[in-house]
Amino acid sequence: MSATVPLEPAIRNMLMKSAVPTVVSTLWKNGYKNTFMFRPRALNSNCNKFVGAALTVRTIAAREDVVSAIAGGSSPNLQAAAVDQLKAGDVLVVAMGGETRTAFMGDIMTTYMKGVGVSGVVLDGSVSDAAAIAQIEMPVFCTGNAATPLTSHRMVVDVNGPVECDGVAVYCGDVVMGDANGIVVIPRHMAAEVARIASEREVLEEFVISKVRDGAPLSGTYPPNEKTMAEFDKWRAG
Repeated sequence: MSATVPLEPAIRNMLMKSAVPTVVSTLWKNGYKNTFMFRPRALNSNCNKFVGAALTVRTIAAREDVVSAIAGGSSPNLQAAAVDQLKAGDVLVVAMGGETRTAFMGDIMTTYMKGVGVSGVVLDGSVSDAAAIAQIEMPVFCTGNAATPLTSHRMVVDVNGPVECDGVAVYCGDVVMGDANGIVVIPRHMAAEVARIASEREVLEEFVISKVRDGAPLSGTYPPNEKTMAEFDKWRAG
């Protein structure tokens, strides 16, 4: 269970100023077609923006003998081990296979994560105490709310290995980004380039939107033609 490598501040800052659709589009143009999670949604609509390095947790269907061994201490409690590993800037990604009848975490665990400085949490499953979690100022994206404990239906079998969360591959250390639009996963080796391109794109789109607001025709303005790009270069140069 190797620890995550912290995300470089410059990359994080650029991505925090970008939108998920811009990053998804950038990845798409670079050959990465399956990076967007469609189902997880933020519990707190006023606290949904985050960027960080993934700490991954894989769960499978619960089996009684293994659950009993974990409860009795003869097998490791990997759920607790994963939470203990979390550090400031991490994003906890829990692959629950879309199971919404059981919860990985509740408001107490969420409060702990906020205190540690976790950037965000993404699950393709449920949490417990969703109403209480929604009042905590830390982004938590999930697909359901359940009062039953994790081992009623799932159990953790691996930490920081590759996982599939809501149909997207996530590796330990990948950059996970969320906002009101949803979740995108950036392969770690692509993070710097994607952040740079997305940041540039956001500036261009700011210019394009200002032109459209001022009455410019959509044709030639978006997508920008050579004339619009020349105007953009002049505008940016000041």
